[in-house]
Amino acid sequence: MDLQLRDKVAVVMAASKGLGAATAKAFAEEGAHVVISARDGEALQRTAESLTKSTNVRVLPIVADSSRAEDISRLIDTAYKAFGRIDALVVNAGGPPAGRFVEFDDAAWQAAIDLTLMSAIRAARAVIPIMQRQRGGSITFITSVSVKHTIDNLIFSNSLRMAVAGMVKTLAREVGPDNIRVNLIGPGYTATDRILSLAEANAARNKTSVEAELAKTGANTALGRVATVEEFAQPCVFLASPAAGYITGTILLVDGGQSRSI
Repeated sequence: MDLQLRDKVAVVMAASKGLGAATAKAFAEEGAHVVISARDGEALQRTAESLTKSTNVRVLPIVADSSRAEDISRLIDTAYKAFGRIDALVVNAGGPPAGRFVEFDDAAWQAAIDLTLMSAIRAARAVIPIMQRQRGGSITFITSVSVKHTIDNLIFSNSLRMAVAGMVKTLAREVGPDNIRVNLIGPGYTATDRILSLAEANAARNKTSVEAELAKTGANTALGRVATVEEFAQPCVFLASPAAGYITGTILLVDGGQSRSI
């Protein structure tokens, strides 16, 4: 299928590694020029160089922290000035800390809100005027399977990603007349660096293998395994592409059947 992305411009936040990097690569392989951001400048530059070598598109790396309002404004402004348009924005941020409700004070909650909820609000607020002027665009929020069922020990994710989901449903109707689509995509167990690192630590502690620990992690899914980052990136790019032109306000889980919610 032609996703109609050649020479389009996609901004992917938190894209130095993991889901963000895989998504940026999938955009580039479809012929879209990509703007990528992350806090770690060295890792971001390595990802940009890798994309440049493997594709024929322009890649613009911008060091930015998704939890900082000024960084998000600068990211969107710089991307627009460089390319003159933004066709797709993928809002991504690192997951908030794990833990129980009683463990966190106001400062911890505020930090989680800035990272998980306010990053989504600020990015959408910055890009919508651009997309309104060009009469179209797509905004996709990467969240988690936790928008469909809560996960123990993840009070921040369970609470704040639900708020993003509510915003997506509401915002899709507000900007639909401007031909702007707004969607949410929720990964389940995926072999990101974080999941692999946890598997390595568990393997050392349990005297097993990384493969055995990943198998345990994926056992709760219908497919019985953990996803690759590419298996997440491809549907994410489809959802953000013109090929999905009549899909908006939706919540798409890429979780291998992990969630049993209807």
